[in-house]
Amino acid sequence: MIEVVTQQGPARVHFHEAKGDPAGSLLLTHGAGGGVDAKDLAAIAAALPPLGWTVALVEMPWRVAGKKVAPMPPRLDADWREIVAAVRDDLPGRLVMGGRSAGARVACRLGEELGAQAVLCLSFPLLPAGKPPEKSRIGELLLPIRAGLPLHVVQGMRDPFGGPDHVRRALSGEGVEIDGDRVRVDEAPGSHSFTDGAAVADAVAARLAASA
Repeated sequence: MIEVVTQQGPARVHFHEAKGDPAGSLLLTHGAGGGVDAKDLAAIAAALPPLGWTVALVEMPWRVAGKKVAPMPPRLDADWREIVAAVRDDLPGRLVMGGRSAGARVACRLGEELGAQAVLCLSFPLLPAGKPPEKSRIGELLLPIRAGLPLHVVQGMRDPFGGPDHVRRALSGEGVEIDGDRVRVDEAPGSHSFTDGAAVADAVAARLAASA
């Protein structure tokens, strides 16, 4: 683990190094209500290094400071820019940038700018709580696609912020071809917090293997 100094305070990056020849790196962060010990993130950190992938899990500064509520997106984005700049040279090979929930949103907004080769979204919060469908966050999910980056989305089957079918319909409505070479939407057991982290890790590993 290393600390990265940002304008909002220190972040912590937990490295799980690849075994053998590195295939690439996953740089992932948590959501607005949890940390890097989330089931899906922990399972990915355990399952991917034996397959040749370095996994770096980022605790954002607000979380390190013990705060319970994440800051607004502009501050999250500013922190992410500083963190990526600090650790990029420590991440071998192809860079997949992503996270869960709010972390997935950050990766979508900044993937192209910060040099990601693909984006991974876990529990992307497509439908904001208490908002009408027209307030969907599909615009953020489209950013990496429009930039030509491969996108992999894994949603809980009962996610109240938008399950896999919600995401598929939203992307299809924007003319996006789903489950092809560039964009894939998978489902996993549970709601916004997955109940089976291993299932999420398996889906991520399968997608990375298929795109190698």
